[in-house]
Amino acid sequence: MADEPVKPEQVIEQGRAVLAAEIEALVRLRERLGEPFAQAAEMILACSGKVVACGVGKSGMAARKLAATLSSTRTPAVFLHAGEALHGDLGVLFSEDVLILISKSGESEEIVRLLPSIEAIGPKIIAFTGAGESRIAQAADVVLDCGVEREADPLGLAPTASAIAAQALGDALAMAVAARKNLTPEQFALSHPGGALGRRLTVKVEHLMHGGKEHPVVRPQTPMREVVVEMTSKAMGAVNVVDREDKLVGIITDGDLRRALQRYENILQLAAGDLMTKNPIRVALGTMAIDALHLMEDRPSQIMVLPVVDGEGKAVGILRLHDIVRAGL
Repeated sequence: MADEPVKPEQVIEQGRAVLAAEIEALVRLRERLGEPFAQAAEMILACSGKVVACGVGKSGMAARKLAATLSSTRTPAVFLHAGEALHGDLGVLFSEDVLILISKSGESEEIVRLLPSIEAIGPKIIAFTGAGESRIAQAADVVLDCGVEREADPLGLAPTASAIAAQALGDALAMAVAARKNLTPEQFALSHPGGALGRRLTVKVEHLMHGGKEHPVVRPQTPMREVVVEMTSKAMGAVNVVDREDKLVGIITDGDLRRALQRYENILQLAAGDLMTKNPIRVALGTMAIDALHLMEDRPSQIMVLPVVDGEGKAVGILRLHDIVRAGL
């Protein structure tokens, strides 16, 4: 006889039961945080070397996540697989480091076999475990209890709630350390140059602008025919108008040309100074690109191009809205 199909509501209920067990584990973990947690944070803050997070299996995954989170928040950290450490990778560990050992049972074979060598090297040790009397706990300077009363799987065997607890404890420790360091968004961005936040806090207008030979520029007395040629050849949608000292005095955009065609019988009889927008909105070198974006967008009529000037007011380039968007900002 074929098994009866499982009803959707049964599957949903099973999922909810797993989440409830993991939430319960985190609530109990939060309630247990105490002085050892503060000691662990101080130990990391006082570390003159790096943090080495070590584990195997699901605990190893929590260790890898912890190392990544610490590194991303400006605390140098590496992950050490306990199995690989037995075959040479323990060379990454030095006496000035802080070693975090993660083991649910506190008796993970690979880590226990490492303990004599770890003792000889001499780092400070923090243990994440649910077994305070285990050999790993006894070898540690600080023990953080991340034990759970039950796993979230139906058999109570698969590392589910315990794995979540270890990872959450690592997040809590990493964030406590970051808070003590008064980590700024700019410092965070330095560790995330490829992410959206990193780009927002590190990319400046000079990184995106078109300068040098790409910079479209004319004088106020430049005939309109030459202005059109300059705009067309540089394809920036605008030209900066500068005086004899190369200081910005105006800008002419594609829109200005279209409007001029409606107002004048023959715009080729005009010069750049006749059509330019005087004293246009501009940005200076060193301005964050995200701030330039806000300047272009936060107004009734969106600006598509911005002149870029140096500290003396000299035009050095043009920044397009398209360039900022393409950069992922």
